[in-house]
Amino acid sequence: MRSDLIKSGPDRAPARAMLRATGLQDGDITKPLVAVVHTWSNVSPCNLNLRELAEHVSAGIRAAGGTPIEFNTIAVTDGIAMGTPGMRASLISREVITDSIELAVDGHCLDAMVVLCGCDKTIPAAAMAMARLNIPAVALYGGSIAHGNHHDHPITIQQVFEAVGAHGAGKIDDAELTAVEKDACPGAGACGGQFTANTMAMVLQTLGLSPMGFNDIPATHPAKQHAAFRCGELVMDCLREQRRPLDILSQTAFRNAARMVAATAGSTNAVLHLLAISSEAGVPWTIEDFEPASVHTPVIADLMPGGRYTAVELFGAGGSARVAQELIAANMLEDSPTVTGRSLFEECAAAPRAEQQDVVHPVSQPLKPRGGYSILYGNLAPEGCILKLAGKGATHFEGRARVFESEEQAFAAVQAGKIETGDVIVIRNEGPAGGPGMREMLGVTAALIGRGLGNDVALITDGRFSGATHGFMVGHIAPEAARGGPIALLHEGDRIVIDAQSRTISTDADLATRRAGWQPPAPKVTRGALAKYAQLVGSASQGATTQPSTRSSKQATTSHSEAGVTA
Repeated sequence: MRSDLIKSGPDRAPARAMLRATGLQDGDITKPLVAVVHTWSNVSPCNLNLRELAEHVSAGIRAAGGTPIEFNTIAVTDGIAMGTPGMRASLISREVITDSIELAVDGHCLDAMVVLCGCDKTIPAAAMAMARLNIPAVALYGGSIAHGNHHDHPITIQQVFEAVGAHGAGKIDDAELTAVEKDACPGAGACGGQFTANTMAMVLQTLGLSPMGFNDIPATHPAKQHAAFRCGELVMDCLREQRRPLDILSQTAFRNAARMVAATAGSTNAVLHLLAISSEAGVPWTIEDFEPASVHTPVIADLMPGGRYTAVELFGAGGSARVAQELIAANMLEDSPTVTGRSLFEECAAAPRAEQQDVVHPVSQPLKPRGGYSILYGNLAPEGCILKLAGKGATHFEGRARVFESEEQAFAAVQAGKIETGDVIVIRNEGPAGGPGMREMLGVTAALIGRGLGNDVALITDGRFSGATHGFMVGHIAPEAARGGPIALLHEGDRIVIDAQSRTISTDADLATRRAGWQPPAPKVTRGALAKYAQLVGSASQGATTQPSTRSSKQATTSHSEAGVTA
């Protein structure tokens, strides 16, 4: 056992003395020591139930012959930080969580681990830590929040953000905004649509790092506690069998995950996070690899933000397994191993199948013929970017640039009614290094929806979008403005053309002449975690990680000619 390094032999008497002080007895110390890691916090509903679930995981570990060692790490809640300087901490927290899990588990030579995660960045961080440590491990998502009810309609936090825009436009009054606010979030669990948390929870099941179906169970459902107990038992089985994350993670697993994201019109943040997980796993995977998944996979799940249903309703319809069953029937997934010891196809075949449901459609009767995003290149994004297609199916947009140096500037312009039909909103200096932290633009995009402009304007940014964003939006533009990307050279009124068919984003402005006069902006932060991150972080086209890498941008990103794209 790895833990023998800290507990076995005469030399380790001091360590055993400290373990005894925590209440462990001789029999506990001789057993495998298994980390139970969670991101519990009472600042938001997303992670609120994780400490309770940790008790059930620990009970499962004890029942299966192990000794649980519990610790927690941080969480930054996007829904609270959104639209504020605090949002800069969100993506950075993914790296901090991953690093802290590594340090705590390796620092104590623990034998295996279960990671309990609850919101947007804690979920990919769990997978990144599992891949990095490569010890027997299981991940469990705390579950989705139940949807709220407002005027007999289900609502989520998405509708609160959109209500802010409607309020700013004078469409609703203070009382209605307050009513929406109070009705949206009834208790524990992460945001209820196919936003980033639920998208990534599905991804972890598809990759094989979480048991199929366990992550779909809502946070307050009684079955969640049993799932936690089973994860405790399962990690001990993984330890006995020496089943490790790198035995599971492969290009096949990543292809499957990308297709599941496309089939559910999931969050574009999945691109960023899957790139980061693949980097930790050493699995060759690039931003261009997401394009085939979106092109060849129809949208078959009718989920918010663009659809009608929430994650709780998807659970009732059969959950992630039901989506996978439809894709498997259409030969759109490949079999791959999972943490349970059974293959993905075996797990899905064993899952119950709801007969009466309207959330997941057959591939032969899709909601949309292709996934809801596309990877674009061009003279505004030489390293690539992600287009989130508008709900009405538009694939082309061109208009005049409205240039803003921050999210706050753009939000103020939207709320003041200064954005018009046909505008292309440009928000720059919000990238991984320039932000720093690559904030999500949900405040701006939701305000546009609330004002009725969702299908009439476009937005491009070197920042990110929330999974709750919908509309004609381009994010993750790389290189970013702070590092000299072409988006830094745009002027107010420049013509911008975004075309999903040719997969290009371009301008006819003379960027080469402007570059001669460009100077990098002064760092927004010069001390602390944000400053360190700004210096270390890589391109969004490679996952915006802080891991040292020998891959150049050219190696990590498929060229335009290789992708069949003319910039």
